[in-house]
Parts: sequence; C-alpha cells; structure tokens
Amino acid sequence: MSRESQRPPGIQEIYRQHHAALKGYIARQVKLREEVEDILQEAFYHLARLDPVKAPVEQVSAWLHTVARNLVIDRGRKRGEERLPARDDEEWLADVSGILRDEDDTPFTSLLKTLFWEELDRALDELPASQRSIFELTEIEGFSFKEISLSAGIPVNTLLSRKRRAILHLRKRLRQIYQEIIDA
Repeated sequence: MSRESQRPPGIQEIYRQHHAALKGYIARQVKLREEVEDILQEAFYHLARLDPVKAPVEQVSAWLHTVARNLVIDRGRKRGEERLPARDDEEWLADVSGILRDEDDTPFTSLLKTLFWEELDRALDELPASQRSIFELTEIEGFSFKEISLSAGIPVNTLLSRKRRAILHLRKRLRQIYQEIIDA
C-alpha cells in the first residue's frame, strides 16, 4: 500500500464529498440563500483550520453538520442582537438621554428640554401601547429586557422587536426637533 493511499482526504476532496448534503441541511435551517452559502463556506473554513494531528476528525460528516448547526444558531442569535437598536439608534438614544438629563439650566436649554419632552410625549402617544411601554420601561425607567421579560412573561426577542419599532417611529417623528437641538 502506498503512502498516498493512507493519507486522509484533503479539504477539496472532503468538500466534494460533503458539500451537497451539508448545503441541503443548512438550506432547511435558514431562509436566505446568501446565508446558506456563508454558513457552508464558514463550516468548511473551520475544518480547513483544524490541525489534523492535534484535533483529528473521525466523523467528518457529523462534525461538519455540528459546526453548521452551531453556525446557524449563532446567526439566529446575531439576528436577535440585530433587533437591538443599531449603532445609529444607540447614538440617537444616547443623544436624547443626554438632552433630557443635561443639567445645564440656562433658559435656552430649559426651553429645548421642555419642547423635546412635549414632542417626545406626543410621539409616544402615537405608538401602540406595547411599543410605548417597552420604550418607557427600558429608556426612562431603566429596566432591562430580561427583567421585563420575566415579569411580563413576554419573550426578550418580542420586546426587542417592539422597542426597535418604537425607536424607528420616534426617530422619524422627532427628527426635526432633534436636529435643531443637536445643531444648537
């Protein structure tokens, strides 16, 4: 028996043997074709990075499916995180909090705060109760999503989604006054 016939298959051979089945598995787990391709490539990338001496893989198919399953779960978590306010929303919320909590009590800043609070209250009134409530509980009263979820029995992802919709509405509704305050 030659030395070459005893050598484990290379990544290209493993890809050729397993990519179709793995792609089918991933496609059943995620909806977007681009995500299927990304996860497929990432699973094989993880395999290629392994040191076959230090971390031998005996059941390549099972290992790839496990890696793919974990990547799908990670993507789902990231989508959940993406439901959190995006960086722009975080900056907007920080600016709004700064405006509302600014201790500079000049007549001008007092007027701006009063106007902003009035507009914020009107904009909050336009929201469905569930969105208004989650916004007020997290941003005004300082509760965490986990605390609200436990007390209300509502999944965190549902709360995140409601808050995201509230923020989008508020940003749009308060855009003009917000810009006037920031530019002042």
